[in-house]
Amino acid sequence: MSAFKRLRQSWSGTDHELRVLSASGQLGFGIPQESFVRGLKRKPHVIAADMGSVDPGPVYLGSGKIAAPETLVRSDLRLVLRAALALDVPLLIGSAGTAGANAHLDRVLDILREIAREDALSFQLGVLRSEVPKGDVGAALTGGRLRPIGALDLDADGLSQTGAIVGQAGMEPFRRALEGGADVIVAGRACDTAPFAVVPAMLGYPIGPAIHMSKILECTSLCCDPGGRDAMLATLQGDGFILESMNLARAATPVSVAAHALYEQADPFVIHEPEGAVHLDAAQYVAVDDRRVKVTGARWQPAKQPSVKIEGSRRLGARAVLLAGVADPGFIAASADILRDVEDVVRGLLAQQDWTLHARRYGIDGVTDWADMPDPLPREVFLLCECVAPDADTAKLVLAALRQQLLHFGFEGRRATGGNLAFPITPAELDAGDAYAFSVYHILEIDSWSALSTLFPVSIETIGDHT
Repeated sequence: MSAFKRLRQSWSGTDHELRVLSASGQLGFGIPQESFVRGLKRKPHVIAADMGSVDPGPVYLGSGKIAAPETLVRSDLRLVLRAALALDVPLLIGSAGTAGANAHLDRVLDILREIAREDALSFQLGVLRSEVPKGDVGAALTGGRLRPIGALDLDADGLSQTGAIVGQAGMEPFRRALEGGADVIVAGRACDTAPFAVVPAMLGYPIGPAIHMSKILECTSLCCDPGGRDAMLATLQGDGFILESMNLARAATPVSVAAHALYEQADPFVIHEPEGAVHLDAAQYVAVDDRRVKVTGARWQPAKQPSVKIEGSRRLGARAVLLAGVADPGFIAASADILRDVEDVVRGLLAQQDWTLHARRYGIDGVTDWADMPDPLPREVFLLCECVAPDADTAKLVLAALRQQLLHFGFEGRRATGGNLAFPITPAELDAGDAYAFSVYHILEIDSWSALSTLFPVSIETIGDHT
């Protein structure tokens, strides 16, 4: 019998406390062990963690690479796996390997199996895949069942250039894996809330508070004052939950927890999920003591038709970057004109024109595209010039020509014939790998609830000598 089935068999109802431990805000970047161990001592009934996001951009989905260092991925997986098996509780991991495509999921599974062999561990492993066939996306595009998020358009040509496409799985496929006997679930791309909310929902806790809890819990102690990335414990009981950081220096307060509703949400009063939406307009946040807060009032509204957010990216080309600093006030003041004029010179020097150049002036508009120059002007500006070209050699060639022209370019009021730039390192042109852009960032409408089982297939495998 699986850890979840034993838990459900022994459960006495929603008046009983259910403790859910969030191990990491993004598994694979290190788990503060003192806080995690403190959480384990509280005897959680579930351990869960999110492992991915689109926050790092489209490159990981497009390249199939994992954003986190593999050394930390391995140590984090070992820590949560051994803890869950020792406590005999379900372990649920979402968005494996950053982007959650099959390449990411398979690498994480390989590491998990290696850990199990090295440590002689046994369990039932549930695998949830999230890649969406490109043909299904094409059919949805033709059939008008694809809605863009924001202004991103998609046509047949853009779809053909897109690599792996993933869908964000909700609770339903996790539910199937638990019903199938999984002790440990590793999922491809998934909603942040799903690994945390599914066990409470299956045990009968109200779905609204369970998902509200999960939306906060998946970021661990980020909702605290001061915010952090330490393990976080949620205790569900009745129609609410209590939040507590496992780092004694962090406090969950009504203000800090309520403010977390603004995190990654276009509307702070609604959380949209594949199966429905949680409404927070009546949510209440009440201090239990100086470190804990109780949350109630979230309301669940089931969806009439299921839908899934899907993501995909396409390769733009090879990318290189030029790093340089500027301290000349005349150059800084005229930098927009200088960069434009020098790009024109470089385009005249190089016959190959299928490259793009983008310059960021940190200190002026490197982070935000301000309409006006700062007044007064900064004493120093850092230039990051990015070139995307068909291949790495061309990208670096463009930047080398750009660097040499910038270094000696004349401008009104210049006092010397050279030395416009300062280089923190040499060579100043660095290979930055391939560049990608999101090409699919849409809501896919599903014909029926039963179609989710096809879209998100689940398999169960035996690890070790589990019986």
